Amino acid sequence: MRRSSWRCTGTRCNRSATPRRSCSRPARRKWRCASGWTASRGTRWRRRDSRGPCGKRQRRATACHEHPEEDPDDTRVLDDTVRYIGQRVAAVVADSEGAAEEGCRRVEVTYEVLPAVLDPEEAMRPGAPVVHDKDAATARISRPRDNVVGEAHGEIGDVEAGFAAADVVYEDTYRTQRVQHASLETHGAVGWFDEDDRLNVRTSSQTPFLTRRALCALYDLPEERVRVVAGRVGGGFGGKQEMLVEDVVALAVLRLRRPVKLEYTRAEQFYGATTRHPFTIRVKAGARADGTLTALQLRVVSNTGAYGNHGPAVMFHSVGESLAVYRAPHKKVDAFSVYTHAVPAGAFRGYGLGQVMFAMESALDELARRLGLDPLEFKAKNIIGPGEAMITPGGEEEDLHIASYGLDQCVGIVRTAQREPVTEAAPEGWLVGEGAALAMIATGPPGGHIADARAALLPDGGFDLAVGTAEFGNGTTTVHRQIAAGELATTVDRITIRQSDTDVVRHDTGAFASTGTVVAGKATLRASRALADQLLDFAAAHLRVPRADCRLVEEAVAHTGGRLALKELYEAARAVGVTIAADGHFGGTPRSVAFNAQWFRLAVDPGTGEIRILRSVHAADAGKVMNPMQCRGQVEGGVAQALGATLFENVRLDARGEVETAAFRRYRLPQYADIPRTEVHFMETADAIGPLGAKSMSESPFNPVAPAFANALRDATGLRFTELPVTRDRVWLALHRAARDGRPGQPAAAGDQAG
Repeated sequence: MRRSSWRCTGTRCNRSATPRRSCSRPARRKWRCASGWTASRGTRWRRRDSRGPCGKRQRRATACHEHPEEDPDDTRVLDDTVRYIGQRVAAVVADSEGAAEEGCRRVEVTYEVLPAVLDPEEAMRPGAPVVHDKDAATARISRPRDNVVGEAHGEIGDVEAGFAAADVVYEDTYRTQRVQHASLETHGAVGWFDEDDRLNVRTSSQTPFLTRRALCALYDLPEERVRVVAGRVGGGFGGKQEMLVEDVVALAVLRLRRPVKLEYTRAEQFYGATTRHPFTIRVKAGARADGTLTALQLRVVSNTGAYGNHGPAVMFHSVGESLAVYRAPHKKVDAFSVYTHAVPAGAFRGYGLGQVMFAMESALDELARRLGLDPLEFKAKNIIGPGEAMITPGGEEEDLHIASYGLDQCVGIVRTAQREPVTEAAPEGWLVGEGAALAMIATGPPGGHIADARAALLPDGGFDLAVGTAEFGNGTTTVHRQIAAGELATTVDRITIRQSDTDVVRHDTGAFASTGTVVAGKATLRASRALADQLLDFAAAHLRVPRADCRLVEEAVAHTGGRLALKELYEAARAVGVTIAADGHFGGTPRSVAFNAQWFRLAVDPGTGEIRILRSVHAADAGKVMNPMQCRGQVEGGVAQALGATLFENVRLDARGEVETAAFRRYRLPQYADIPRTEVHFMETADAIGPLGAKSMSESPFNPVAPAFANALRDATGLRFTELPVTRDRVWLALHRAARDGRPGQPAAAGDQAG
């Protein structure tokens, strides 16, 4: 077999409370870890000759969730069944990179080749190769023999009656591709034993607390003997809500009791980490001539790859808000998360909503056109309003509320953009079109998302803020300091923050599901308010003045008789044995929803298929925006990343299931020149649930971009593109075939989009 290896360096680490990067500290003593990757899939070891540690037989999921029992138990550290090309089969630890890689080359594995399946529809058919032949109940897999890891089925009303009552019914199949997270920092971790004989793991992770819990469960360790810390993580986008390297590092450290480091190369990110789930969505929608929706139906098949990771959760989430945002008396869903012998999929920005919203928003746009109605007005007629129940075939979520409503304002922003004069003309002969899409997302996951925070007065009169959530470019460090500074009547430079370290607070579920501000920020708000109350209570008692006469000002407590500096207050408290500190907690429920709308005007060159975005407008209902510049960057980044997934990005597999695009030179990311300036508009709302009226805005800008682009392309060309990415060659081929066949204005069939 062809062999490849992790190229990793190992180091004993300086013990900083919050490292600047996950794996960037200089080394004292270097140990290097490498792992062999298989070049076969659908195989079982018959013999392995190595002298390295083997994985425990206990199964788990690599996904990190607050409720791990909701994930399938289908993964081992090192498995004797190889289910996809790129799966690790051995680990080698040495004192040099060359020695570790040589050790990998000397590992000899004899495989028993088994049949494999790559297509999820084929995987569900009778007689298909079984990816995980396990007990359904103990492994928490819906139907192992059918390769179905999770499924959802439900109906509200009677969709057949709803379609019978419609004047027009539209039905088509939409497909989305695998996408890589392409974070600047790859997966990596460093492990060592400290002077107290505690296992320390410093990692590039969005979920240090859940990673600690998973390591303790895997290796039978008490939590107090394990510390996990994440520094400034170099990008995540959901990809680092997985435990992919920490288990191997911990195993090596436990066996050798020496520091070990493991860090992915860029190629290993493509075949050894996870991707966005590729989806196939069959949409059927019906409406009356006046534009009233009568029925919506979805059949969703998600390819989760060789391991379940986030498979069921992504599948369930994908058919939630995408259906709930529209009123229809009859709705039906059949959704499947399916195993195949392909690189595993995992959490990705939008968590399934982007895929299904591409299909849903495109289908409703097409339905409106066939009714002879303006697509935006058609959607505006059918969207839910303030106070309405968000209903899907899965049922109404009791803790999910429309705690503020800005969707009507989002629609108004798009209407204004449509009416405004054209500022950039298209080149002569190019086709011009406009398109919009709407989106809704919950401001946190169901089932609870826990965050703890602690605020304390420091000797110099400043404040210490400890939070569990990780900073990975999402800007939560700044926002948490702003929240604390506002409550404590100080400036952000007087807030010292410690974060993403299992030693600093009780627990934090993690920085995912758009919770960095609305969940962890609420814990910070509560801790800061409680600390402010303590400061005023102690100052009043110390000064022997009424509490009502005291108020916090910068660096002091002001009262009718003067000012008490916070430094003096600290010393007074210490003198009587009092610690001025307070805790804050939030469990992630109740939840609100955020809304977004995207609009494009674009031009298409019919001779080459080139697409030029003439104008991009995004409306975001983020509630009370705490840091407008930072939030604007989130929106602009979400639009840019979504355009990459819409136009270029595609993790391609060959006929054997091997990743063909395991380098940026073969995986097309958007460049600066590819991304238009996006006009970002924030709605005037204040949320009744979010901290200080804020709502989440991490994932939501991504979701409406692909359908808005596809709708604008339909407007320009008359062709409906139902598969992503919409590459230049696919556009040219569809236009060429439509012109050849004399059928302009018809949807582009899947075959027309092949490229």
